[in-house]
Amino acid sequence: MWYAVIELIGIFLFAITSLFSLRKLAVVVGLVDKPNARKHHKGVIPLVGGISILLSLLFFISINYQSLPLGGFYATSIVILVAVGVWDDKCDISFKIRLFVQVCLSLAMIYIANVDLHTLGNLFNLGTVQLGWLSVIVTILAVVGAINAFNMVDGIDGLLGGLSIVSFASIGLLGFLNGHDRLAYFCLVFIVCIVPYVLFNLGFIGRKRKVFMGDAGSMLIGYSVIFFILSTTQNTDPAAIAFRPVTALWFIAIPLIDMGVIMVRRIRRGDSPFKPDREHLHHICQRIGLSSRQSLSLICALALVYSAIGIVGELFDIPEVMMLGLFLLMACGHFYMMSHSWKLTIFIRTIFSINKKSKLQEVVN
Repeated sequence: MWYAVIELIGIFLFAITSLFSLRKLAVVVGLVDKPNARKHHKGVIPLVGGISILLSLLFFISINYQSLPLGGFYATSIVILVAVGVWDDKCDISFKIRLFVQVCLSLAMIYIANVDLHTLGNLFNLGTVQLGWLSVIVTILAVVGAINAFNMVDGIDGLLGGLSIVSFASIGLLGFLNGHDRLAYFCLVFIVCIVPYVLFNLGFIGRKRKVFMGDAGSMLIGYSVIFFILSTTQNTDPAAIAFRPVTALWFIAIPLIDMGVIMVRRIRRGDSPFKPDREHLHHICQRIGLSSRQSLSLICALALVYSAIGIVGELFDIPEVMMLGLFLLMACGHFYMMSHSWKLTIFIRTIFSINKKSKLQEVVN
């Protein structure tokens, strides 16, 4: 117990120290985010949040290597992913390169780590749905989808950090309640690695020391979330399963639905699904008149509610078909509201008499 507490404090201090050091190095090498037509922040901001989390995780893995069966594979994967992310942050590479690397890591996860999405659970109340040969395709889609979902949601200060903390806390809590202490502890370690970034990102360490996550960090988080989920819902040993696959949907609901809605709308307009725009959930919140902090609080609170629904459904063994139906109903509601965001904005402004000139702090992903 005391060893774990000391270790967590050490990881936290390591992450804090790395952020202080990396932000100075980032300015020297030009790894910074500059304001432009889409990005309204002030000054150049170091893109080192993801690198700090990576180094902190590697520090943890290095001293716990023997107790992490897939620690070596996971560490190698996130190093590759963060390296590509840093390259993208520095040089703005084509999304095709990022996609290629993500697919390669998905295949490595399947054929080297033997982690894949081969069952959907008893989704239709007709027995366990086995994917068979489709598992390779579905696993690739799941990994690439999760990586890009967390990448796309990184649009305002604190949002990616807040949503990822909710996801890891939910996975860890169910792991703990179902006797998977190692999973719960790893999720806690991940949260401890993220918290220092959130403190810097929200300006609690000082406005002049602000940092951003960067594509390196968002891809690292997305990959880690799906890796944890697949590792704990797809094990061939029933005793090693922490929760059902359908429950995982609720833990990543906001990033997943936001990405799905945005990509559908872009394709319907004839645009690339990877083309940036200003139609994400946090943009809608800000158009309504909420500040950046208010939008952050609202979206994270919504994520907590969805995660709580997933946890309750798991603990009370609510049929998977009902949990899936409820999730799809909720997703359709999100799609309708986001597709009619301007009507929603006018309605809410009218009801609450929100001043259109409210000061908004918009930072787009």
